[in-house]
Amino acid sequence: MKTSNDLTVGKPIRVILLFTLPIIAGNLFQQMYNVVDTVIVGHILGEEALAAVGATSALYGLFTSIAVGMTNGFSIVIARYFGGRDQKRMSRAVGHTIILSLVIAMVMTIIAALFVKPLLIFLRTPEEVLEQSYNYIIIVLAFFVITMLFNMFSGILRGIGNSFMPLIFLIISTVCNVILDVILVKFAGMGIRGASTATVIAQLVSVILCIVYIRMKCPELHVEKADFKWEHGVAGDLFTTGLSMAMMFSVVSIGSIALQSAINSLGAITIAAHTAARKIGEMLMIAFSPLSVAASTFSGQNLGAGKKERIWQGIKAAFLIAFMIAAMGNVLILVAAEPLVRAVTGSENQELIRLAVYYLHINLPFYFALAILVILRSALQGLNRKAVPLTASAIELIGKFVVAGILVPRIGYLGVCISEPIIWILGGIVVAVDFYGTMKKFRKNEA
Repeated sequence: MKTSNDLTVGKPIRVILLFTLPIIAGNLFQQMYNVVDTVIVGHILGEEALAAVGATSALYGLFTSIAVGMTNGFSIVIARYFGGRDQKRMSRAVGHTIILSLVIAMVMTIIAALFVKPLLIFLRTPEEVLEQSYNYIIIVLAFFVITMLFNMFSGILRGIGNSFMPLIFLIISTVCNVILDVILVKFAGMGIRGASTATVIAQLVSVILCIVYIRMKCPELHVEKADFKWEHGVAGDLFTTGLSMAMMFSVVSIGSIALQSAINSLGAITIAAHTAARKIGEMLMIAFSPLSVAASTFSGQNLGAGKKERIWQGIKAAFLIAFMIAAMGNVLILVAAEPLVRAVTGSENQELIRLAVYYLHINLPFYFALAILVILRSALQGLNRKAVPLTASAIELIGKFVVAGILVPRIGYLGVCISEPIIWILGGIVVAVDFYGTMKKFRKNEA
Protein backbone atom coordinates (compact mmCIF):
# COMPACT_ATOMS: atom_id res chain seq x y z
CA MET A 1 0.00 0.00 0.00
CA LYS A 2 1.27 3.46 -0.91
CA THR A 3 2.03 5.65 2.08
CA SER A 4 1.70 8.86 0.03
CA ASN A 5 -0.52 9.93 -2.84
CA ASP A 6 0.73 12.31 -5.51
CA LEU A 7 -2.27 14.46 -6.51
CA THR A 8 -0.28 16.14 -9.30
CA VAL A 9 -0.70 13.15 -11.63
CA GLY A 10 -3.67 11.08 -12.78
CA LYS A 11 -7.22 11.99 -13.73
CA PRO A 12 -8.32 14.77 -11.31
CA ILE A 13 -11.77 13.34 -10.56
CA ARG A 14 -10.26 9.93 -9.77
CA VAL A 15 -7.52 11.19 -7.45
CA ILE A 16 -9.94 13.52 -5.65
CA LEU A 17 -12.44 10.69 -5.15
CA LEU A 18 -9.74 8.34 -3.83
CA PHE A 19 -8.53 11.05 -1.45
CA THR A 20 -12.02 12.10 -0.34
CA LEU A 21 -13.73 8.75 0.26
CA PRO A 22 -11.68 7.79 3.38
CA ILE A 23 -12.41 11.21 4.92
CA ILE A 24 -16.14 10.79 4.23
CA ALA A 25 -15.99 7.33 5.83
CA GLY A 26 -14.20 8.85 8.83
CA ASN A 27 -16.87 11.53 9.21
CA LEU A 28 -19.64 8.91 9.04
CA PHE A 29 -17.83 6.82 11.64
CA GLN A 30 -17.38 9.86 13.88
CA GLN A 31 -21.09 10.68 13.66
CA MET A 32 -21.96 7.08 14.54
CA TYR A 33 -19.63 7.30 17.52
CA ASN A 34 -21.26 10.55 18.69
CA VAL A 35 -24.63 8.78 18.73
CA VAL A 36 -23.21 5.77 20.62
CA ASP A 37 -21.41 8.04 23.10
CA THR A 38 -24.66 9.93 23.74
CA VAL A 39 -26.53 6.66 24.29
CA ILE A 40 -23.89 5.38 26.76
CA VAL A 41 -23.83 8.57 28.85
CA GLY A 42 -27.62 8.94 28.74
CA HIS A 43 -28.43 5.33 29.60
CA ILE A 44 -25.80 4.87 32.33
CA LEU A 45 -25.70 8.31 33.97
CA GLY A 46 -29.12 9.72 33.09
CA GLU A 47 -30.56 12.86 31.52
CA GLU A 48 -28.74 15.32 33.79
CA ALA A 49 -25.32 13.95 32.82
CA LEU A 50 -26.33 13.97 29.16
CA ALA A 51 -27.35 17.62 29.49
CA ALA A 52 -24.02 18.37 31.17
CA VAL A 53 -22.07 16.93 28.23
CA GLY A 54 -24.35 18.67 25.72
CA ALA A 55 -23.84 22.02 27.46
CA THR A 56 -20.11 21.85 26.68
CA SER A 57 -20.51 21.05 22.97
CA ALA A 58 -20.32 24.64 21.68
CA LEU A 59 -17.26 25.46 23.78
CA TYR A 60 -15.48 22.20 23.00
CA GLY A 61 -16.39 22.67 19.33
CA LEU A 62 -14.68 26.07 19.36
CA PHE A 63 -11.45 24.65 20.84
CA THR A 64 -11.54 21.72 18.41
CA SER A 65 -12.15 23.98 15.42
CA ILE A 66 -8.99 25.92 16.31
CA ALA A 67 -6.97 22.68 16.47
CA VAL A 68 -8.42 21.36 13.20
CA GLY A 69 -8.02 24.71 11.46
CA MET A 70 -4.39 25.25 12.50
CA THR A 71 -3.31 21.72 11.59
CA ASN A 72 -5.19 21.81 8.26
CA GLY A 73 -3.30 25.01 7.48
CA PHE A 74 0.00 23.35 8.33
CA SER A 75 -0.87 20.42 6.04
CA ILE A 76 -1.48 22.79 3.11
CA VAL A 77 2.10 24.10 3.36
CA ILE A 78 3.45 20.53 3.59
CA ALA A 79 1.35 19.59 0.53
CA ARG A 80 2.88 22.49 -1.40
CA TYR A 81 6.43 21.34 -0.68
CA PHE A 82 5.48 17.71 -1.36
CA GLY A 83 4.03 18.66 -4.75
CA GLY A 84 7.17 20.65 -5.55
CA ARG A 85 9.42 17.68 -4.61
CA ASP A 86 11.24 19.95 -2.13
CA GLN A 87 12.20 17.35 0.50
CA LYS A 88 14.41 19.71 2.49
CA ARG A 89 11.73 22.37 2.90
CA MET A 90 9.09 19.73 3.59
CA SER A 91 11.16 18.25 6.42
CA ARG A 92 11.65 21.74 7.84
CA ALA A 93 7.89 22.30 7.59
CA VAL A 94 7.18 19.06 9.48
CA GLY A 95 9.68 20.00 12.22
CA HIS A 96 8.21 23.48 12.59
CA THR A 97 4.67 22.05 12.53
CA ILE A 98 5.53 19.97 15.59
CA ILE A 99 6.97 23.01 17.40
CA LEU A 100 4.00 25.26 16.58
CA SER A 101 1.45 22.57 17.49
CA LEU A 102 3.01 22.04 20.91
CA VAL A 103 3.18 25.79 21.63
CA ILE A 104 -0.43 26.37 20.52
CA ALA A 105 -1.62 23.41 22.61
CA MET A 106 0.16 24.84 25.66
CA VAL A 107 -1.43 28.27 25.18
CA MET A 108 -4.91 26.78 24.68
CA THR A 109 -4.52 24.64 27.81
CA ILE A 110 -3.64 27.73 29.89
CA ILE A 111 -6.65 29.59 28.44
CA ALA A 112 -8.89 26.63 29.30
CA ALA A 113 -7.59 26.44 32.87
CA LEU A 114 -8.23 30.16 33.43
CA PHE A 115 -11.46 30.78 31.54
CA VAL A 116 -13.43 27.60 30.89
CA LYS A 117 -15.72 27.92 33.94
CA PRO A 118 -16.51 31.62 33.37
CA LEU A 119 -17.25 30.77 29.73
CA LEU A 120 -19.66 27.99 30.74
CA ILE A 121 -21.45 30.49 33.00
CA PHE A 122 -21.47 33.09 30.18
CA LEU A 123 -23.06 30.51 27.87
CA ARG A 124 -25.90 30.16 30.41
CA THR A 125 -25.13 26.58 31.39
CA PRO A 126 -27.95 25.53 33.77
CA GLU A 127 -26.82 25.72 37.38
CA GLU A 128 -27.86 22.12 38.11
CA VAL A 129 -25.40 20.76 35.51
CA LEU A 130 -22.67 23.42 35.67
CA GLU A 131 -20.35 21.46 37.94
CA GLN A 132 -20.70 18.26 35.91
CA SER A 133 -20.13 20.19 32.66
CA TYR A 134 -16.96 21.69 34.11
CA ASN A 135 -15.73 18.31 35.36
CA TYR A 136 -16.25 16.84 31.89
CA ILE A 137 -14.66 19.53 29.73
CA ILE A 138 -11.73 20.46 31.98
CA ILE A 139 -10.26 16.94 31.68
CA VAL A 140 -10.48 16.99 27.89
CA LEU A 141 -8.99 20.49 27.64
CA ALA A 142 -6.28 19.78 30.23
CA PHE A 143 -4.95 17.24 27.72
CA PHE A 144 -5.61 19.43 24.70
CA VAL A 145 -2.08 18.68 23.50
CA ILE A 146 -3.27 15.15 22.63
CA THR A 147 -6.15 16.50 20.54
CA MET A 148 -3.72 18.86 18.82
CA LEU A 149 -1.19 16.11 18.09
CA PHE A 150 -3.80 13.74 16.65
CA ASN A 151 -5.04 16.44 14.27
CA MET A 152 -1.45 17.43 13.49
CA PHE A 153 -0.33 13.93 12.50
CA SER A 154 -3.53 13.33 10.52
CA GLY A 155 -2.95 16.64 8.71
CA ILE A 156 0.69 15.81 7.95
CA LEU A 157 -0.35 12.48 6.42
CA ARG A 158 -3.07 14.17 4.35
CA GLY A 159 -0.48 16.70 3.20
CA ILE A 160 1.34 13.90 1.36
CA GLY A 161 -1.99 12.64 0.02
CA ASN A 162 -2.54 9.84 2.56
CA SER A 163 -6.13 10.14 3.80
CA PHE A 164 -6.56 6.37 4.37
CA MET A 165 -4.39 5.82 7.44
CA PRO A 166 -5.93 8.71 9.44
CA LEU A 167 -9.27 6.92 8.84
CA ILE A 168 -7.88 3.64 10.23
CA PHE A 169 -6.48 5.39 13.30
CA LEU A 170 -9.79 7.23 13.81
CA ILE A 171 -11.72 3.94 13.70
CA ILE A 172 -9.35 2.31 16.23
CA SER A 173 -9.58 5.38 18.48
CA THR A 174 -13.38 5.41 18.26
CA VAL A 175 -13.70 1.71 19.16
CA CYS A 176 -11.32 2.27 22.12
CA ASN A 177 -13.40 5.26 23.21
CA VAL A 178 -16.67 3.30 23.25
CA ILE A 179 -15.11 0.39 25.19
CA LEU A 180 -13.43 2.73 27.68
CA ASP A 181 -16.68 4.69 28.10
CA VAL A 182 -18.45 1.57 29.33
CA ILE A 183 -15.52 0.46 31.54
CA LEU A 184 -14.79 3.83 33.17
CA VAL A 185 -18.33 5.21 33.37
CA LYS A 186 -20.20 2.07 34.43
CA PHE A 187 -17.76 -0.38 36.01
CA ALA A 188 -15.11 1.96 37.42
CA GLY A 189 -17.78 4.33 38.71
CA MET A 190 -16.00 7.45 37.45
CA GLY A 191 -19.21 9.02 36.19
CA ILE A 192 -18.91 11.91 33.79
CA ARG A 193 -15.16 12.16 34.42
CA GLY A 194 -14.90 8.64 33.02
CA ALA A 195 -16.42 9.77 29.71
CA SER A 196 -13.88 12.56 29.26
CA THR A 197 -10.99 10.36 30.44
CA ALA A 198 -12.00 7.74 27.86
CA THR A 199 -11.82 10.40 25.14
CA VAL A 200 -8.31 11.45 26.20
CA ILE A 201 -6.96 7.88 26.36
CA ALA A 202 -8.52 6.94 22.98
CA GLN A 203 -6.97 10.00 21.32
CA LEU A 204 -3.60 9.14 22.89
CA VAL A 205 -3.82 5.66 21.33
CA SER A 206 -4.34 7.24 17.90
CA VAL A 207 -1.38 9.60 18.42
CA ILE A 208 0.91 6.68 19.28
CA LEU A 209 -0.30 4.76 16.21
CA CYS A 210 0.37 7.79 13.99
CA ILE A 211 3.92 8.14 15.33
CA VAL A 212 4.68 4.43 14.87
CA TYR A 213 3.25 4.43 11.32
CA ILE A 214 5.21 7.51 10.26
CA ARG A 215 8.44 6.14 11.74
CA MET A 216 8.01 2.77 10.02
CA LYS A 217 6.37 3.66 6.70
CA CYS A 218 6.92 7.33 5.83
CA PRO A 219 10.64 8.15 5.51
CA GLU A 220 9.76 11.36 3.65
CA LEU A 221 8.23 12.68 6.89
CA HIS A 222 11.20 11.87 9.12
CA VAL A 223 12.82 14.88 10.74
CA GLU A 224 16.28 15.56 12.09
CA LYS A 225 17.57 17.94 14.72
CA ALA A 226 18.30 20.58 12.08
CA ASP A 227 14.62 20.62 11.02
CA PHE A 228 13.68 22.04 14.42
CA LYS A 229 16.07 24.97 14.07
CA TRP A 230 13.86 28.04 13.87
CA GLU A 231 13.48 29.44 10.37
CA HIS A 232 11.30 32.53 10.10
CA GLY A 233 10.24 31.94 6.49
CA VAL A 234 8.94 28.40 7.04
CA ALA A 235 7.46 29.18 10.47
CA GLY A 236 5.78 32.34 9.17
CA ASP A 237 4.22 30.50 6.21
CA LEU A 238 2.96 27.72 8.47
CA PHE A 239 1.62 30.03 11.16
CA THR A 240 -0.18 32.48 8.85
CA THR A 241 -1.77 29.67 6.82
CA GLY A 242 -2.74 27.80 9.98
CA LEU A 243 -4.06 30.95 11.66
CA SER A 244 -6.14 31.82 8.59
CA MET A 245 -7.70 28.33 8.57
CA ALA A 246 -8.21 28.38 12.36
CA MET A 247 -9.91 31.77 12.21
CA MET A 248 -12.05 30.54 9.33
CA PHE A 249 -13.16 27.50 11.34
CA SER A 250 -13.60 29.33 14.65
CA VAL A 251 -15.46 32.27 13.12
CA VAL A 252 -18.01 29.78 11.78
CA SER A 253 -18.28 28.20 15.27
CA ILE A 254 -18.81 31.57 16.96
CA GLY A 255 -21.46 32.49 14.41
CA SER A 256 -23.25 29.20 15.03
CA ILE A 257 -23.28 29.90 18.79
CA ALA A 258 -24.88 33.31 18.11
CA LEU A 259 -27.50 31.79 15.81
CA GLN A 260 -28.26 29.05 18.34
CA SER A 261 -28.97 31.68 21.01
CA ALA A 262 -31.64 33.17 18.72
CA ILE A 263 -33.17 29.75 18.04
CA ASN A 264 -33.30 29.06 21.78
CA SER A 265 -35.57 32.11 22.19
CA LEU A 266 -38.22 30.53 19.91
CA GLY A 267 -39.19 27.73 22.29
CA ALA A 268 -38.63 24.02 22.82
CA ILE A 269 -40.60 22.79 19.77
CA THR A 270 -38.61 25.05 17.43
CA ILE A 271 -35.33 24.01 19.04
CA ALA A 272 -36.20 20.32 18.59
CA ALA A 273 -37.36 20.87 14.99
CA HIS A 274 -34.22 22.78 14.09
CA THR A 275 -31.97 20.21 15.74
CA ALA A 276 -33.62 17.41 13.75
CA ALA A 277 -33.47 19.34 10.47
CA ARG A 278 -29.81 20.20 11.03
CA LYS A 279 -28.96 16.56 11.74
CA ILE A 280 -30.58 15.52 8.45
CA GLY A 281 -28.91 18.39 6.59
CA GLU A 282 -25.49 17.55 8.00
CA MET A 283 -25.82 13.95 6.84
CA LEU A 284 -26.76 15.12 3.33
CA MET A 285 -23.73 17.44 3.14
CA ILE A 286 -21.31 15.03 4.79
CA ALA A 287 -19.07 14.96 1.69
CA PHE A 288 -18.68 18.75 1.52
CA SER A 289 -16.07 19.07 4.27
CA PRO A 290 -13.91 16.20 2.89
CA LEU A 291 -14.15 17.74 -0.59
CA SER A 292 -12.93 21.04 0.84
CA VAL A 293 -9.92 19.24 2.40
CA ALA A 294 -9.29 17.56 -0.97
CA ALA A 295 -9.51 20.94 -2.73
CA SER A 296 -6.90 22.53 -0.44
CA THR A 297 -4.50 19.57 -0.67
CA PHE A 298 -4.97 19.20 -4.44
CA SER A 299 -4.42 22.94 -4.99
CA GLY A 300 -1.40 23.02 -2.68
CA GLN A 301 0.35 20.05 -4.28
CA ASN A 302 -0.29 21.25 -7.84
CA LEU A 303 0.76 24.82 -7.02
CA GLY A 304 4.01 23.41 -5.63
CA ALA A 305 4.45 21.32 -8.79
CA GLY A 306 3.78 24.33 -11.01
CA LYS A 307 0.73 22.63 -12.60
CA LYS A 308 -1.57 25.60 -12.27
CA GLU A 309 -4.03 24.74 -15.05
CA ARG A 310 -4.55 21.34 -13.45
CA ILE A 311 -5.84 23.13 -10.33
CA TRP A 312 -8.96 24.27 -12.19
CA GLN A 313 -9.50 20.74 -13.53
CA GLY A 314 -9.45 19.42 -9.97
CA ILE A 315 -11.85 22.09 -8.72
CA LYS A 316 -14.30 21.27 -11.55
CA ALA A 317 -14.11 17.61 -10.54
CA ALA A 318 -14.84 18.52 -6.90
CA PHE A 319 -17.81 20.66 -8.05
CA LEU A 320 -19.18 17.77 -10.11
CA ILE A 321 -19.08 15.40 -7.13
CA ALA A 322 -20.60 17.98 -4.75
CA PHE A 323 -23.37 18.98 -7.18
CA MET A 324 -24.35 15.33 -7.73
CA ILE A 325 -24.60 14.85 -3.95
CA ALA A 326 -26.61 18.08 -3.58
CA ALA A 327 -28.99 16.98 -6.36
CA MET A 328 -29.58 13.58 -4.73
CA GLY A 329 -30.16 15.29 -1.37
CA ASN A 330 -32.78 17.59 -2.89
CA VAL A 331 -34.62 14.69 -4.49
CA LEU A 332 -34.60 12.80 -1.17
CA ILE A 333 -36.02 15.79 0.72
CA LEU A 334 -38.72 16.35 -1.90
CA VAL A 335 -40.03 12.79 -1.58
CA ALA A 336 -39.20 11.82 2.01
CA ALA A 337 -38.71 14.89 4.24
CA GLU A 338 -41.49 14.01 6.70
CA PRO A 339 -40.51 10.33 7.19
CA LEU A 340 -36.90 11.41 7.72
CA VAL A 341 -37.91 13.91 10.41
CA ARG A 342 -40.09 11.30 12.13
CA ALA A 343 -37.24 8.78 12.02
CA VAL A 344 -34.76 11.23 13.58
CA THR A 345 -37.07 12.63 16.26
CA GLY A 346 -39.41 9.72 16.98
CA SER A 347 -42.07 12.43 17.30
CA GLU A 348 -45.57 12.75 15.87
CA ASN A 349 -45.86 16.42 16.91
CA GLN A 350 -47.21 18.06 13.73
CA GLU A 351 -45.77 21.50 14.51
CA LEU A 352 -42.29 20.04 15.07
CA ILE A 353 -42.46 18.07 11.82
CA ARG A 354 -43.80 21.08 9.90
CA LEU A 355 -40.99 23.37 11.09
CA ALA A 356 -38.25 20.82 10.34
CA VAL A 357 -39.58 20.15 6.83
CA TYR A 358 -39.97 23.91 6.29
CA TYR A 359 -36.26 24.42 7.11
CA LEU A 360 -35.13 21.57 4.83
CA HIS A 361 -37.23 22.74 1.88
CA ILE A 362 -35.73 26.24 2.10
CA ASN A 363 -32.11 25.19 2.72
CA LEU A 364 -31.51 22.18 0.47
CA PRO A 365 -31.84 23.98 -2.90
CA PHE A 366 -28.98 26.25 -1.84
CA TYR A 367 -26.54 23.40 -1.16
CA PHE A 368 -25.15 24.09 -4.63
CA ALA A 369 -24.08 27.56 -3.42
CA LEU A 370 -22.69 26.01 -0.22
CA ALA A 371 -20.59 23.58 -2.29
CA ILE A 372 -19.06 26.47 -4.24
CA LEU A 373 -18.29 28.33 -1.03
CA VAL A 374 -16.60 25.49 0.92
CA ILE A 375 -14.60 24.12 -2.05
CA LEU A 376 -13.29 27.46 -3.33
CA ARG A 377 -12.64 28.79 0.18
CA SER A 378 -10.31 25.86 0.89
CA ALA A 379 -8.82 25.84 -2.62
CA LEU A 380 -7.76 29.47 -2.14
CA GLN A 381 -6.00 28.50 1.09
CA GLY A 382 -4.09 25.88 -0.92
CA LEU A 383 -3.13 28.63 -3.38
CA ASN A 384 -1.73 30.74 -0.52
CA ARG A 385 -4.64 33.21 -0.75
CA LYS A 386 -5.37 33.66 2.95
CA ALA A 387 -7.29 36.93 3.26
CA VAL A 388 -10.29 36.25 1.01
CA PRO A 389 -11.36 32.92 2.60
CA LEU A 390 -11.22 34.68 5.95
CA THR A 391 -13.34 37.51 4.55
CA ALA A 392 -15.96 34.97 3.43
CA SER A 393 -15.99 33.49 6.95
CA ALA A 394 -16.32 36.99 8.44
CA ILE A 395 -19.39 37.53 6.24
CA GLU A 396 -20.84 34.34 7.74
CA LEU A 397 -20.11 35.55 11.28
CA ILE A 398 -21.63 39.00 10.73
CA GLY A 399 -24.60 37.49 8.92
CA LYS A 400 -25.44 35.15 11.81
CA PHE A 401 -25.20 37.98 14.34
CA VAL A 402 -27.53 40.09 12.17
CA VAL A 403 -29.97 37.20 11.95
CA ALA A 404 -29.82 36.59 15.71
CA GLY A 405 -30.24 40.24 16.62
CA ILE A 406 -32.54 41.60 13.89
CA LEU A 407 -34.24 39.01 11.65
CA VAL A 408 -35.37 36.40 14.19
CA PRO A 409 -37.02 38.91 16.57
CA ARG A 410 -38.97 40.33 13.59
CA ILE A 411 -39.86 37.37 11.38
CA GLY A 412 -39.22 34.42 13.69
CA TYR A 413 -38.04 31.04 12.38
CA LEU A 414 -38.20 32.18 8.75
CA GLY A 415 -35.20 34.41 9.58
CA VAL A 416 -33.24 31.33 10.67
CA CYS A 417 -34.24 29.39 7.55
CA ILE A 418 -33.21 32.08 5.04
CA SER A 419 -30.06 33.20 6.88
CA GLU A 420 -27.66 30.50 5.73
CA PRO A 421 -28.70 30.50 2.03
CA ILE A 422 -28.09 34.28 1.92
CA ILE A 423 -24.73 33.88 3.68
CA TRP A 424 -23.68 31.02 1.37
CA ILE A 425 -24.48 33.07 -1.75
CA LEU A 426 -22.63 36.18 -0.55
CA GLY A 427 -19.59 34.18 0.61
CA GLY A 428 -19.62 32.12 -2.59
CA ILE A 429 -19.53 35.26 -4.74
CA VAL A 430 -16.54 36.62 -2.78
CA VAL A 431 -14.43 33.45 -3.12
CA ALA A 432 -15.50 32.80 -6.73
CA VAL A 433 -14.39 36.27 -7.83
CA ASP A 434 -11.01 35.88 -6.15
CA PHE A 435 -10.49 32.34 -7.46
CA TYR A 436 -11.31 33.47 -11.00
CA GLY A 437 -8.88 36.39 -10.67
CA THR A 438 -6.15 34.14 -9.28
CA MET A 439 -6.49 31.60 -12.10
CA LYS A 440 -6.55 34.41 -14.68
CA LYS A 441 -3.32 35.78 -13.21
CA PHE A 442 -1.71 32.32 -13.39
CA ARG A 443 -2.62 32.00 -17.08
CA LYS A 444 -1.33 35.50 -17.81
CA ASN A 445 1.98 34.80 -16.08
CA GLU A 446 2.42 31.52 -17.96
CA ALA A 447 1.61 33.22 -21.29
